[in-house]
Amino acid sequence: MDFSDWEPLYLEILDSFGFSRDDDEKSAQLLAELLRNRRIISPESLRISGEATVCGCGYNLEDDLEKYGIKGKLIAADGSVSRMGTRPDIIVTDLDGCIEKEIEANAGGSAAVIHAHGDNMNLLKRYVPLFEGPVLPTVQCRPPDGLFNFGGFTDGDRAVVLAKCLGAEKIHLRGFDFSKPYVKAGRDPEIKRKKLLWAKKIIEMVSPESLIL
Repeated sequence: MDFSDWEPLYLEILDSFGFSRDDDEKSAQLLAELLRNRRIISPESLRISGEATVCGCGYNLEDDLEKYGIKGKLIAADGSVSRMGTRPDIIVTDLDGCIEKEIEANAGGSAAVIHAHGDNMNLLKRYVPLFEGPVLPTVQCRPPDGLFNFGGFTDGDRAVVLAKCLGAEKIHLRGFDFSKPYVKAGRDPEIKRKKLLWAKKIIEMVSPESLIL
């Protein structure tokens, strides 16, 4: 997704939540600085031919995986890495999930698509240096040189948008429940519900004919 296509939705999200574009841009520059001397993988190296399975963090994740399995490339949204029982091909994370498992998977070869936004600058400083495997940096705002914005808002819908941008023709969703949010300790469940509504909207916009729920 080109940033010009994503920007109108991005501005709506900023307005809806009262987020700061300036903070997003500062976070993007921070991520660029943290990765300045690192080799960044290219999106082309992650190209998907055929199918992909995207795992979210819903309460239904384990049941979905047992019932429907995994097809094609496996993409894990943040905290789902610690619950899926296998190493994913790609991790999409803003670093507020089970970081130890994500770092371990990255060291084992999982590509970490690390996302910068205005609320996670401290997490970027703390954890980005610990990812020693393949890394692809993404941002929410207009991307600085060497960083990317494929579109998407939450880890789950960004993983779906990424799968589509990488060429997936069919995207199988596991652990997505838009009616019953999986709320991390200390987080506001109402904010989580509001974020899930945006996630659902974005996923349905990507290419609904390719999504298999």
